Amino acid sequence: MDKVKEHWEGVYNTKTADQVSWTQVKPVHSLKLITDFNLPKDVKIIDIGGGDSNLVDHLIEAGYTDITVLDISKSALERAKKRLGDKAHQVTWIESNITDFHPSEKYAIWHDRAVFHFLTAQEAKQYSELVSSAVEGGIIMATFSKQGPLKCSGLEIIQYNAEDISNLFEGHFSLQDYFYSDHMTPFETTQNFVYCRFLKNK
Repeated sequence: MDKVKEHWEGVYNTKTADQVSWTQVKPVHSLKLITDFNLPKDVKIIDIGGGDSNLVDHLIEAGYTDITVLDISKSALERAKKRLGDKAHQVTWIESNITDFHPSEKYAIWHDRAVFHFLTAQEAKQYSELVSSAVEGGIIMATFSKQGPLKCSGLEIIQYNAEDISNLFEGHFSLQDYFYSDHMTPFETTQNFVYCRFLKNK
């Protein structure tokens, strides 16, 4: 097991949802940005680093029928499946580090909240190339902003603003809108995120 996977398996094996900073009871910003694409409910959506995020629950509830959740941690995915119960069968689950992911399908919506900022500069470039080939619709990126934390879960991250993210995806995607938002963690600290929504260039 590589060190990155070992780290995240350790987190999900030892901490509950209330003990990790990224938990959202209802991911309202992500849900709104997905809705803003105004696409049919049967389009392919992938949630990168979805882990045991509640986003999948709300997407199912909203009527989306082709959802994939990718996470490096098997433990995180198992927690999500257990929470969803029978509804888990409606979801495609992929256990993989995003840097090792080789998608066999094209996605209409690619959603990433809080994975991208863990990547090194070189990995971020590879990631942008991956997205360019795997996405035929749009992407939603949410990362720590320049006013956000410098570390998360004991790991160093890279802070971004909307311009930084847009520059990484330019040529293939156009920035449609962005905003900054303070996320209140379960232990009542705040983390500033930047949310960006992009459309694939024709």
